[in-house]
Amino acid sequence: MSAATSTSSASAASSELPRAVVSERVAALLAQMTLEEKIGQMTQLTNTVINTTGVQKDVTLDSAKLVPLIRQYHVGSFLNGEAVPATQWVRYSAALQRIAMRESRLHIPIIYGIDHMHGASYVAGTAIFPHNLNLGATFNPEFARQTARATVLESADLGHHWVFAPVLDLGVNTYWPRVYETYGEDPLVASVMGAAFVREMQENKEIAPYKVAACGKHFLGYSDPRNGWDRTNAQISDQRLQEFFRPSFQAAMDAGLKTIMINSGLINGEPVHSSKAILTDLLRRQMGFKGVAVTDWEDIIRLVRIQKTAPNEKEATFQAIDAGVDMAMTPYTTNFCRYVKELVQEGRLTEARINLSAGRVLQLKDELGLFENPMPRTDRLSRIGDPALKLQAVEAARESIVLLKNEQNTLPLAPAKVKRLLVVGPSADSRANLAGGWTLAWQGRPEAEYPKEVLTIYAALQKEYPGAQVQTIPYRDAAGKLTLAAVNAAARQADAVVLALGERPYTEGLGNTSDLTLPDDQQQLVRAAQGSGKPTVLVVIGGRPSIIRGVAEKSGAVLWGGLPGFGGGQAIAEIISGKVNPSGKLSFTYPQFAGHISPYHHDNNENSLDLSDFGAGFENRGPKFKPAMLTEYGEGLSYTSFRYSTLQLSDSVLSGSGTLRATVQVTNTGRRAGKEAVLWFLTDEVGRVTRPVRLLKHFEKQELAAGASRTFTFEIQPQQHLTYPNAQGQAQLEDGFFTLRVGGQTKRFRYVTPTAATTPADRQGSAGTRP
Repeated sequence: MSAATSTSSASAASSELPRAVVSERVAALLAQMTLEEKIGQMTQLTNTVINTTGVQKDVTLDSAKLVPLIRQYHVGSFLNGEAVPATQWVRYSAALQRIAMRESRLHIPIIYGIDHMHGASYVAGTAIFPHNLNLGATFNPEFARQTARATVLESADLGHHWVFAPVLDLGVNTYWPRVYETYGEDPLVASVMGAAFVREMQENKEIAPYKVAACGKHFLGYSDPRNGWDRTNAQISDQRLQEFFRPSFQAAMDAGLKTIMINSGLINGEPVHSSKAILTDLLRRQMGFKGVAVTDWEDIIRLVRIQKTAPNEKEATFQAIDAGVDMAMTPYTTNFCRYVKELVQEGRLTEARINLSAGRVLQLKDELGLFENPMPRTDRLSRIGDPALKLQAVEAARESIVLLKNEQNTLPLAPAKVKRLLVVGPSADSRANLAGGWTLAWQGRPEAEYPKEVLTIYAALQKEYPGAQVQTIPYRDAAGKLTLAAVNAAARQADAVVLALGERPYTEGLGNTSDLTLPDDQQQLVRAAQGSGKPTVLVVIGGRPSIIRGVAEKSGAVLWGGLPGFGGGQAIAEIISGKVNPSGKLSFTYPQFAGHISPYHHDNNENSLDLSDFGAGFENRGPKFKPAMLTEYGEGLSYTSFRYSTLQLSDSVLSGSGTLRATVQVTNTGRRAGKEAVLWFLTDEVGRVTRPVRLLKHFEKQELAAGASRTFTFEIQPQQHLTYPNAQGQAQLEDGFFTLRVGGQTKRFRYVTPTAATTPADRQGSAGTRP
């Protein structure tokens, strides 16, 4: 949204804000509360200010620190911690609520927020699912639902009322260190997955009488920073914000999303935390959001320290609340409480504006049933660590692994034919690498602190090949020097080599990178193994795609493992052995070069340089290279083969609000059952705003037995599938031709308005009509 939006007076802005709809309980509370008590409800502090040591991982309450924060500052929310046993969480939460209810004049309970990003990841012993980028690769929204269900089953009883998930950002910039937290680069997949997660998390009945609020983040445009670094500036047009970055948030809000967290960065130079155009005009007025908007970590202060758009913290506080912030994740101090009070006393903020945000927070607590059920419980703790939930996490991992390359059927490696298998690389025997950031702790934990029951790739392959000698060796010696000769020698003795590559856990700014290229030491490792002449399988582990073009060409097979969670080692081993038939398809476009990234839905101007435009002699000066692997969004191989045929449309012309029925037959032509995600893309051939070369409009995943056929259907509806928004979010439906693509099949049809339908089909048309 444009940074040029006018800044009206505080009183005028407040009167223009949509009125909150609150319950009788909340209205009665607001009528009794002091200004200070209302401001307290808008304040969220981290657990380090109330625990015994001031260290995040210590989930032990210090009542002497807590009491004044409730009694004097009326703080209404706390957040975070790290993975500790469930019983410890119960003790902590119970003590926190007892003191809050006792010291609060009106007995208002605390709402506790926590970063459970892929399962109840801050509780010990829980099911840890694949990160969202992997879930997007399954093209199966059931796994998003199962992730939400496992999260609430394993944490709701512990006093975790507010889960800071799902991430609804669009993963279009593979340099961004949080891309693995997204469902990928497609807005439809992010919308469907995110909505499934939100509905399950907020509507689950198994946790009754408790309810949990989801938090869609990070509103909006956070994931496409210009330089790829976290919390930096994105340059995004208003039209692109509407078409690509809004849909996933809108879908989650339509599914009932109760809270959002705000983008920590800037859009076109304006910090989102101080953007009234985004937080009020777009979020509230256009999108109709009625819930709580919370800042990210210390982001009001960031306006002063980093973004330099406010001269001091008090002015930053005014800018944020005036823009539309409801709650400040301060998270260390109570300065926010003091500054807001002063701003009201000075007349810069009205108490009506404070009532609006305090009312939203209280309404959230009321809707979650916190006034009736503030205390945790211990009689259902057997749910935590449920083997059934962990099996679901394994199944999600199985469907999330993408087979990028499989020359001469290198995979599967049938156990009956393998006597010696070498597994080597930084991710070969690592549990931490499989799970990534936001697991047990913000940046992960030291390797020794992960549950021993979790199978690494090496341990899982040992289990999968019981009759073979499965060996791993360090690729560095005690002094840190590469042991390439030893790797080559061991590879010569093996029937095949699995090279488990990848990154250590990271998230947010600590994961910033300026080069996606696979590190040189890992490239040397791969070449040492390839020099043995034995079949090599690359397994790429990490939160973003490493550029492996230089070493992938000489490997028979390449698996993208991403961050598959605690079930990832088993899933990868079962795919290598052939027990599991891979069915994942890339949820992002895998770049071949470190210097160029482009999502699949780029417009026709990208990657389309016509050198003949420059005259004779320039035609053959373009880059020449042979792709070493599959790189396109939505592609992935299987151990069987699928044939698409007989794509048919119910008509060649679609008019008005009618529906066009498309069908395609998919046949499993291989010798084993397999799951196939059928992806339907549309190309709008001409548009006033340059259109994407293709855009996913429908997807469905089904299993087909060997030799079986199935007809898949896509009902094309003009308002849903043929429109695109303008910069103000208004749907544009234009006459013209569209191309439907599914598998290798294409069909062309035309959309015409009812008036245009009566004119000759070949007319060039007047304004508003495309030929």
